Amino acid sequence: MIENIRSVLIGITEEGEAEERSSALPYGLSLARRADAHVTVEAASLKLTLTHAFISSFAEGLVAAENRRLDALARAVADSSQRAAAASGVACTTQAPQLSYPALIKSFTSLARAHDLSILDAEPIALAVDRGLIEAVLMDSGRPLIVVPQGREAFTGGRIVVAWDGSAKAARALNDALPFLRAATQVELVSVTGEKDLEHTVPGAEIAPHLTRHGVTVNVLALPAMKADVAETLSNHAHLRRADMIVMGAYVHSRLREMVLGGTTQSLLKNAPVPLFLSY
Repeated sequence: MIENIRSVLIGITEEGEAEERSSALPYGLSLARRADAHVTVEAASLKLTLTHAFISSFAEGLVAAENRRLDALARAVADSSQRAAAASGVACTTQAPQLSYPALIKSFTSLARAHDLSILDAEPIALAVDRGLIEAVLMDSGRPLIVVPQGREAFTGGRIVVAWDGSAKAARALNDALPFLRAATQVELVSVTGEKDLEHTVPGAEIAPHLTRHGVTVNVLALPAMKADVAETLSNHAHLRRADMIVMGAYVHSRLREMVLGGTTQSLLKNAPVPLFLSY
């Protein structure tokens, strides 16, 4: 039983690609069943618009037809989500809005604030719609997020790796993940050394007693960075330990006036070996 998770938001964006299959939906329903939580599914379609004043009526017709197709696909996803939730014994509400990109981001971020946890599909392409949604939820919702890689359709949380660098964001992620850490059978607090200066941060050995007081049995490890690459080191260690989840703080840098996720977070999102539990 996962305690203190009572409401889960699952986001699916319908862009009309036939090969798309959401792993976030079955994973989220599986998690909600373990937690006895309510699920909200937002299956949103991206509304196409024409901005040029002199677009032909033929082009307008094509765009309108495509919007109707995407809307129908999103509604079908919402309906199938409702059926899947009922089959799993999970209480679920669904909605299928058709929204412009800015409105879609705003809608999902607002919903995320009213839930304990959001779940989204991993998106390896940095400029894709889903990656923008991931970044917006992390930076603007104030809630944690699980990003699910393709093919991970059943929630398991027995073995969890916590990426620890002693920073405020790492501490936030650690605290947000406590319901999962308490339910796990194996928790490893991993610090990757050699990539950046950890002298003025809280060592893993000092945070371990805090976890013990919360009922978490934890092992503390320090690993040298492989080729100075934290993401690769964490990925390889998670694979070696057959981890079910990586918990980490998301790091954000300013570049060309645009806020983007930091290098380690981007690398893991591009090739996530297991579901990522992220907080900011």
